[in-house]
Amino acid sequence: MSTQAKNGLDALLTPQESVLLLIDHQPFQVANLHSHEPTMVVNNAVGLAKAAKLFDVPTVLTTVLADRGGHLLQQIQDVFPEQEPIDRTLINTWQDERVVDAVGATGRRKLVMAGLWTEICVAMPAIQAAGEDYDVYAVTDASGGVSVEAHEMAVRRMIGAGVTPLNWLAVVAEWQRDWAREETVPGQAEILTQHGGAGGIAFTWEMQLLAGRL
Repeated sequence: MSTQAKNGLDALLTPQESVLLLIDHQPFQVANLHSHEPTMVVNNAVGLAKAAKLFDVPTVLTTVLADRGGHLLQQIQDVFPEQEPIDRTLINTWQDERVVDAVGATGRRKLVMAGLWTEICVAMPAIQAAGEDYDVYAVTDASGGVSVEAHEMAVRRMIGAGVTPLNWLAVVAEWQRDWAREETVPGQAEILTQHGGAGGIAFTWEMQLLAGRL
């Protein structure tokens, strides 16, 4: 079973300990996404992918039956143009040895994951990986289900299995942790501006006001 810290500093994410698994962000899954506004989930998943690249967090991309359900969304593929997603037949991503091996090869035990749909493509691998000594974090707003109930029940089920739910901006904030780490601040500001919604708009406005005072 996972030895994940539930509180204290060790319960927070760092880029050095994290590995990101993005599961089945494909047209078929998006077309049947009804727990959230679909464009918001896509926006958040792309922002999360960009943040992982910024912070050098190893990222594993996976699809299921891409010849039928569609290729990985181009917005995510564009973040990792040289990486070919692992295309599966198995519904449970964590039962595909290629995925498990790709994650294991990073040597990291804090497994951050998001996918479509929450009740199947996120919950199944999250619950299994949590039982195999991984500290699993499910990014709930970069994931979505076929209904509000399906998504919410999946999140409750994962919590019961020891998985930690959080949103994508929380992941990015924990990876940054300190604004004195200036090398990633410009990249994070760009991601926030592009994908941070109202927060990004407020940030852009703040930069405008500060520039006017210099």
